Amino acid sequence: MELSQIQRQFVLHWGEMGSRWGVNRTVAQIHALLFVHGQPLNAEELSETLGVARSNVSNSLKELQAWGLVHTTHVLGDRRDFFGTSVDVWELFRTIVRERKEREFDPTIRMLSTLVKSPEFEHETADAQDRIRSTLDLMQKLGSWADEMLRLSPGTLDKILGLGASVQRFVRGNPKS
Repeated sequence: MELSQIQRQFVLHWGEMGSRWGVNRTVAQIHALLFVHGQPLNAEELSETLGVARSNVSNSLKELQAWGLVHTTHVLGDRRDFFGTSVDVWELFRTIVRERKEREFDPTIRMLSTLVKSPEFEHETADAQDRIRSTLDLMQKLGSWADEMLRLSPGTLDKILGLGASVQRFVRGNPKS
């Protein structure tokens, strides 16, 4: 499959950003290709288009499926699996936030809660206790906020994001600038 220059730049950049976010470059490129193409592709098409090994594509697809970002579909008369992703950017955003929260954020909150509840915690210095408690408090607030945001419709989320700068100016006491 031949990519346009715009599609090629999108896929390459998404791969670079993926590695900065802690995601394997090929995983990010495959997801970007499926997203920008907008139609399911089979593993051979992905491998040929991106110029990566078929085994790398298979492993990357498994990771994307584990994240809930890629689904398998079938084409009548073709025995191969085809892979697609949502083309709704809000749905993808929500999936990524939900998965990252479950995999990274929630375990940290559980660990901090366990530390604070442990009998040994009282033997820590007051400063260390305060830092751990304040970290837990912040993480719990952010977790609750993320849960609330995930319950909102994409339209409402879009409005909230649009209000961001206005709210900041209001909070700073400078509503007109």
